[in-house]
Amino acid sequence: MSADATATVVKLGGSCLEDMDDAWWEDLADHARENPLVLVHGWSKPLKRLDARYREPSAVLRDRYGNQSRHTTPEVIADILKVSAALADGVVARLEKNGVTASRLLGSDGLLHAGPGERWYWRDKQLVEIDNLVGPINRVEPAALTGHGKGHCVLVTPLARDAAGRVVNTDADRAAAAVAAAIPAPALTLVTDVPFLLVDGKPVRRIGADAARAFRDKGATGGMRKKLRAAGEALDGGVQRVVLGGARVSDLLAGTTGTAITAT
Repeated sequence: MSADATATVVKLGGSCLEDMDDAWWEDLADHARENPLVLVHGWSKPLKRLDARYREPSAVLRDRYGNQSRHTTPEVIADILKVSAALADGVVARLEKNGVTASRLLGSDGLLHAGPGERWYWRDKQLVEIDNLVGPINRVEPAALTGHGKGHCVLVTPLARDAAGRVVNTDADRAAAAVAAAIPAPALTLVTDVPFLLVDGKPVRRIGADAARAFRDKGATGGMRKKLRAAGEALDGGVQRVVLGGARVSDLLAGTTGTAITAT
């Protein structure tokens, strides 16, 4: 990213990407004209639409620690590439329609490197070893994001390469957190399909990292658990603030809606 502007890192969930209206994209473009933008996208909804097997419970594995991940084989990687290419075309067209240039970057093309993934998962009430092509980000090469200033968006597809050179799946929220820490960005925005973090059924507007971590381990489930894990990793990496919600990026960053998670 250019040295004279603060980069904005936004993760847009695959469950809500197609549901954002024209006003949301216009707002994102307005923000991008003043700040270099990195947009990390998910692909859950288009992948499930591609093939019914991705909607089956067996498509998701649960490891010995209770964490969930998609059961990823080389065929699944190929399908992710297929749906994410079409998704990227749509995102680029939306941004360019609003006067922002955009380019796509596969995380596996030198940006994201993955460490060893979990190998033991529950199946039929037993822990079994599965060679799942999923791994956590252990290194980011931010040089792949340099040279782009205001008015440009780099769209990142969060695939990575492991030590063996294989393309692997990785959690998009945690990938966005790793990118934000590597740039570094002062804030990470997680755009999701819920307006706030709910604790005991009540919306929370601001929460510290320790309290968010405690809730993640005791009360959060599913996708929110992953988002809180990503938030903690971003803050540990030096990002000052993580905001999540289902609103426009400018409103989330201004603190007028959503939930802010801070180091203290």
